[in-house]
Amino acid sequence: MRFLLLLCADEDTPVPDVLPGCLEWQEDLTARNALVTVAGLYPPDTASTLRVRDGEVLMTDGPFAETKEQMGGFAMIEAPSAEEARSIAASHPWATVGMVEVRRIL
Repeated sequence: MRFLLLLCADEDTPVPDVLPGCLEWQEDLTARNALVTVAGLYPPDTASTLRVRDGEVLMTDGPFAETKEQMGGFAMIEAPSAEEARSIAASHPWATVGMVEVRRIL
């Protein structure tokens, strides 16, 4: 099964340029054939949110969600169960400074 790990943080969380252990985490999952892809995202203020209503494109600068928590990156993994996916998520270094949401992919 595939799972998406959403790497999130509160807007007040200091984000390091490089988080120790991330490369090793990726290498370990790659060796286990459990990592599909991983990427960081630019800050939320660089986002655009688009909606189409009655054929008209409505665009808003920045994120649509009015929330303190913002997604800063993601990892897609392969895991045999939700339990294993949660274990993999808990081992991600980001879990020590932010939060990791685990979502199964349809």
